[in-house]
Amino acid sequence: MVPSPQKSEPVSTPHPKAKAQPPAAPLPTGISVDAPAGGDDLFAADPLRQCATLDALAPLIEACRKCQLGHSRQHSVPGEGDPGAGLVVVGEAPGATEDETGRPFVGRAGQLLVDILKAIGLAREQVFICNVLKCRPPGNRDPEPLEVGACSPYLHRQLELLGPRVILAMGRPAAHALLGSNASLNELRGKVHRYRGIPLIVTYHPAALLRNPHWKRPTWDDVRIARRIYDGERV
Repeated sequence: MVPSPQKSEPVSTPHPKAKAQPPAAPLPTGISVDAPAGGDDLFAADPLRQCATLDALAPLIEACRKCQLGHSRQHSVPGEGDPGAGLVVVGEAPGATEDETGRPFVGRAGQLLVDILKAIGLAREQVFICNVLKCRPPGNRDPEPLEVGACSPYLHRQLELLGPRVILAMGRPAAHALLGSNASLNELRGKVHRYRGIPLIVTYHPAALLRNPHWKRPTWDDVRIARRIYDGERV
């Protein structure tokens, strides 16, 4: 069930549940990304393929030193949540609090994410939350291409194991990593993309909403689309 689309309160306010109404017109189709014919890995595929669960994958992430971030971080942050989740949230990279705790989205942006999820009737524990990068970049700078390349096989394997109904890519780096596109966030929003057959919705990162509250309304529009797909709407 989803909140009434007529509600317009900020995304941080939970909304009452109501029966979803079908969209007036089909949602625009975006980018479709298929799995590469030769596999995902920039490094050996076998260790990842042998990981049949997310728990089995976490030690490989912890041991990874494929880029400089593995030497500078305090803790790796593989992700957490329901391994059977229908919705997977993918962010950019861990921040300072995440680096200290080893958990994703636990700072101010994390609390806002919890509020966003509540607004569409989901608890944090009902989804799976992770980042493109599993280690914190110094100074919270944007991920560099070599770092994304080193970490992407872990993310791809996580999504393969999770097999969610919908992916919510929060922020430009997450959208670019999953869709292989350099388009702006505005160009990517408002469309249903497909990541290896899984519907993918792009929206603003919660940290961006803390800087610019005016983006909360379009984020609310985006997450309602994700919720409709989560509830089984055909797209």
